[in-house]
Amino acid sequence: MYEAVRLARPAGETPPGTRGGAPGGTAGEPLVNSFTSILAVLWLNLFFWSVVPLVTLCYLVGGVFYTGLFFLVVRDRRKTRWLVRRTISHYGAATLRCGWPLIRVSYVDHSPADKPPFVFVSNHRSASDAYIMACLPFECIQVLNNWPAKIPIFGTIANIAGYLTVRKMPFDEFEMKGSKLLAEGVSVIAFPEGTRSGSRRMGMFHGSALRLAQHAGANIAPLAISGNENIPKRGSMLLHPGHIVITKLPVVTKEDYKDLSAYKLKTLVREQIQRELDTQATGA
Repeated sequence: MYEAVRLARPAGETPPGTRGGAPGGTAGEPLVNSFTSILAVLWLNLFFWSVVPLVTLCYLVGGVFYTGLFFLVVRDRRKTRWLVRRTISHYGAATLRCGWPLIRVSYVDHSPADKPPFVFVSNHRSASDAYIMACLPFECIQVLNNWPAKIPIFGTIANIAGYLTVRKMPFDEFEMKGSKLLAEGVSVIAFPEGTRSGSRRMGMFHGSALRLAQHAGANIAPLAISGNENIPKRGSMLLHPGHIVITKLPVVTKEDYKDLSAYKLKTLVREQIQRELDTQATGA
């Protein structure tokens, strides 16, 4: 379902989310000035919120059954956790498909030769960010804030998959568990802003994920997410049609950051992501 390459905007074309060539929008901003657009929003939300609960139930019941059976047969916790992570990824992809074709997702890799595992560092625009991570073709876990880990059932599944709740554990424990996952070949996804920005301008970064990368000597893969600030908008469950782009930038290697402090490293990575977002916004 994912487009594998970036679609370049022809010269002179009005960017999505603008009118009459005037600036003021990004790929995810709704165009509600026409009857067709209003119908699209209504259809998208009626269909999406009707189907997603069924998809969730199917994955929950089916996933519990076949992962439990798998563990009973292989008796291998590492392989079972891999299966749980893949199931979560497939669930995220299935959820995104419920919005197609009104919601499209493109994954762009500027450095496909990079080898995992990575510490993925991403901007945080919307509640849909966690689902969008399903397009990453790697075995991954996510670093969670406190509240997602408290959601019934979801929190339990996340714990089984090895997700890390950074604010519920001492940093030494976070560093130890994260390093162990990276040593097993599992990439770690973090949203160091800690909360959704809701716009192209990013908030300040917390440094835990960058310090983990420094401790483990892991490659850092910056991710830039654009187009989903209204899918859904912060504080709302209303979805709008849009084109979401997730861009993997070239990695920052151990050699690149070996002489940098944690503060300088997080500033470097943040600036790289912000530069990519600005480039996409201007169509450069």
